Amino acid sequence: MPKLRRTPLALALLLASAGCSMMPDYFRPEPPVAKQWPASVDPRGERDIADMPWQEYFPDPRMQALIAAALENNRDLRVAVARVEEARALYRIQRADRFPNVGANASEQAARTPADLSSSGRSMTTHRYDVGANLLSFELDFWGRVASLTEAARQQYLATEEAQRAFRLSLISDVANAYLSLKEAEESLLLAKETLRTRADMLNLVGERRNIGVSSELDYLQARGSYETARVAVEQLDQQRVAAENYLRLVIGTDRADWPDGRSLREQDLIGNFAVNVPSEVLLRRPDVRAAERQLIAANANIGAARAAFFPRITLTGMLGTASAAFSGLFDAGSAAWTFQPMITQPIFDAGRTQANLDLALVRKNIAVAQYESTIQQAFREVADLLSARERIARQLEAQMTLERTQQQRLALTEARYREGITSFLEVLDAQRDAFQASQAVISTRRQLLSAAAQLYKALGGSREFEGEPIVEAKATDSP
Repeated sequence: MPKLRRTPLALALLLASAGCSMMPDYFRPEPPVAKQWPASVDPRGERDIADMPWQEYFPDPRMQALIAAALENNRDLRVAVARVEEARALYRIQRADRFPNVGANASEQAARTPADLSSSGRSMTTHRYDVGANLLSFELDFWGRVASLTEAARQQYLATEEAQRAFRLSLISDVANAYLSLKEAEESLLLAKETLRTRADMLNLVGERRNIGVSSELDYLQARGSYETARVAVEQLDQQRVAAENYLRLVIGTDRADWPDGRSLREQDLIGNFAVNVPSEVLLRRPDVRAAERQLIAANANIGAARAAFFPRITLTGMLGTASAAFSGLFDAGSAAWTFQPMITQPIFDAGRTQANLDLALVRKNIAVAQYESTIQQAFREVADLLSARERIARQLEAQMTLERTQQQRLALTEARYREGITSFLEVLDAQRDAFQASQAVISTRRQLLSAAAQLYKALGGSREFEGEPIVEAKATDSP
């Protein structure tokens, strides 16, 4: 009896150890982008951005507090985290198929046989009691079908984890941009209020000059129109400020009144003199690119499962325990009982279903390759655009600041000439409008430059805290 008990287990271990894999070796596709950044981009710098945590890259104390609050309270991020837990659970469910499922079982069977069906001619009642451990339909993964499905589930889980990292990185950038937009609205509103004050002074001056006959009624109406235009701008910019506050509050997911003091746009230091490595090093560490590659590896693993479906499936079912016709005799000597039911299933005719499943797996891998390459191309364009914007918007801001100073000097000179009666009020109006627009453009351009820097942190994959489990480029497989 002991020898018979060991036979099924020994056979199962022998067959399981002989398993192989039908999964193709995975090799990372060559990135379909240039090996160097465009000549118009200057990637030189003193420090790798991967060595800079986001708290160092975004030094504004208020911005740091807002980002930290968003990472804790943003509802979409909570969904992304829950998706990772969901994928992990699905992977664990699939992985469980690689191990025997053993359950304890206790049962009673009672039956009554009528007299006319009994061999003795008398009615008969029988009982059977069983207690034991059951092996529930365990598949010997001889061709690696279950292993391939498990690997696919694992890569799906890791892809979800990479997607969560990509969302977290994007959230940091979005909060920074929302905060910068709010600062732009606040500073533009302050500029509009200051403009309104100076135009009110000018309106009073023109009114006094009209009263003494120095200025005409037309000059007064023009001054009045300029003042009312500034009032309209104040209300419009105030509405933009409120909208920016509401959006920032939505992104953060919470609100409080004790935020640290922040810096003005002029005081922000997001430009950074950091180095940018070659495209293959930068792009392949981005979480979204890594997620696309995980999806590709999962599709590659599904091919192994589809190939294994052409070969026989070996499943084991059995029970080891004790049985007796009386409950009191379950554990008596000689009551040991066992069953062992191996089964081999070989597909013969399924109307092309198995071949179609393999064709589907191959097509889905081709789709995953194209999506992976497309993700890399989009990432390359995004980084190149932002690197270029970092340089060109900086030069644009410098020119815009020079224009602002020029327009302010022109306005001061024009107003002085008007007070002396040398020039008409129409020139004052033109100078006021141009000076206001130039100052607004400086605020807007500075925000654009800072936003490009915030987006560049995300485009370059952030710091190493956003890097997940290393991706193995080639995976060795056994031959069947």
